[in-house]
Amino acid sequence: MNELKTQFWVDALRWRAEGAGASVYVAQRGDPDAGAVLVKVSMPDRTAHLFVPVTDFSGQRVWSQPLGEGPLAEVRADDYARRRLEDDPDLWVVEVEDRYGRHFLTEPLEKS
Repeated sequence: MNELKTQFWVDALRWRAEGAGASVYVAQRGDPDAGAVLVKVSMPDRTAHLFVPVTDFSGQRVWSQPLGEGPLAEVRADDYARRRLEDDPDLWVVEVEDRYGRHFLTEPLEKS
C-alpha cells in the first residue's frame, strides 16, 4: 500500500483550513516524503490543542492528543514540539490558527 507523501498531506491540510478561513503555518519542515506530522491548533485565548498521529489496533492512522483532550496553554504545546524535534529532525510541525479551534484533520481522532 502506498502512503501519501507528507508534503502533499500538509498541503491538503493547508488548503482545507485556509479555505475555511483559518491560517496555517509550517513551523518546521521535515522529510517531504515520510516525515511525521505534529498539528497544533492555536486559539485567540493563547490555548492550543495538540495532535499527533498514532496507529490504531487495525493499522489505521488516527490522531491522538498526547497532552490531554482539553485546551492547554500554548507554551506547553510548543515545549512538546521542541522536545519531539530534538528526537526526530524529520518531524513536521504545522500550526493552525482558528478562532473556533477546528483541526481540519480528516482521519479519526483516537477515542479515550
